[in-house]
Amino acid sequence: MIPDRYDKSILEALQKDGRISNVQLAQLVNLSESATLRRVRALEEAGFIDRYVALLGQNAAGLPGNVFVQIGLHREVEAELSAFEDAVRGIPEVMECYLMSGEFDYLLRVVVADMADFERIHKESLTRLPGVARVNSSFAIRTVRRKTELPLR
Repeated sequence: MIPDRYDKSILEALQKDGRISNVQLAQLVNLSESATLRRVRALEEAGFIDRYVALLGQNAAGLPGNVFVQIGLHREVEAELSAFEDAVRGIPEVMECYLMSGEFDYLLRVVVADMADFERIHKESLTRLPGVARVNSSFAIRTVRRKTELPLR
């Protein structure tokens, strides 16, 4: 499925407000309510819409800090990669994890309450992940830009 201009308008609107009613969405994209609903369902089935969520404020949730953690493994073999990935999914503070090219094998974004909280996570979780050889952490001083809307071309 290749999205047309109506689908792109729907996706842009839903990225801004996932709780918009179908009636409001239909008016916004200039389609009938039934056509809009059909298109939304088709976009969901095609995987363009992954899920609907509420984005929480990190500060309000008591987790204002972002720490970017680079992890190097002892060996890059499938069993070690799989074991690491399975284990990292079990750490609630790890918000994102990417398999990387370059000097380190993985990049993680970890949310923390403060430095002591990160020390706990580092000691109890990160250094105990399977196959970890090196851990390099950088604290974000300030968030300059954080967005959730993907650009649609």
